[in-house]
Amino acid sequence: METNTDIATQPVPLWEVGATLGEGVLWDAPAGQVWFVDIKGRRLHRCAADGSDQRSWDAPGQVSFVVRAIDGGLVVSLEDGLYRFIEDSGEFVPFVKVEADVDGNRFNDGHVDAQGRLWFGSMDDSEAERTGALYRFDGKNVVTMDDGYIITNGPAVSPDGRTLYHTDTLDKRVYAFDLAEDGSLSNKRLFAEITDGGWPDGMAVDAEGHVWIAVFRGWRIERRDPSGRKVGEVRFPCSNITKLAFAGDDLRTVYATSARKGLSAEELAQQPLAGALFTFRAGTAGLPHHVLRLQE
Repeated sequence: METNTDIATQPVPLWEVGATLGEGVLWDAPAGQVWFVDIKGRRLHRCAADGSDQRSWDAPGQVSFVVRAIDGGLVVSLEDGLYRFIEDSGEFVPFVKVEADVDGNRFNDGHVDAQGRLWFGSMDDSEAERTGALYRFDGKNVVTMDDGYIITNGPAVSPDGRTLYHTDTLDKRVYAFDLAEDGSLSNKRLFAEITDGGWPDGMAVDAEGHVWIAVFRGWRIERRDPSGRKVGEVRFPCSNITKLAFAGDDLRTVYATSARKGLSAEELAQQPLAGALFTFRAGTAGLPHHVLRLQE
């Protein structure tokens, strides 16, 4: 297996924001900005690529991801569905209701594929019941694609657009599905199982088709080849790594979120960088972030 130095530089903190549950990191290439959320802190954060120009907004609920739409606006999730975020005013405007009648659930990770479809999952906020589901939003309709999850995580798509990866965090399993051109899923199968500490969280796919998986309580991001075999890892100075995004002109700059959630006072003292936004350079380029298509 490759060592850390073979696939990446050492992660360094870019913004010591102290997020309770940092997540949903997005590279907004046209603006040269990094967006991410603090789900439990109910905050939306943005900074420049070098960590400057930091801004934060309070959210009216647990905001779990942020994506750019084709009209230039931002779309985020709150507990009862999708919202438009108006950057100038800081407003969160209801957009599409999803699971508005489901008590105890919230949304978690989200990803826009090359066709502009948004894939996102819900979960039991108490992390006990299998009430979570995987959804697809095509800009007009929301469709349930899979269910039976306690914590959904990490939708990501292969470079050829034919495989969708999705995580069952508490079962420590990452699944692969065949993804058809029309957005339908089939042939659900086990892609990888985390067996050496921690729980699989958010992920991203690089240009070679390798899947990079953030491992909560694992101190690392793993790199796995298209067969699911672990071929490398990047170690962090804190344990709760939650999500990553490839960025920059060459898509080799990586931004990764982390969390303070679940750490004891002693652990927090030992991990002063927990909750920070990190960055490092990868040996392989990632895939570009896509924008959400919208339909009348």
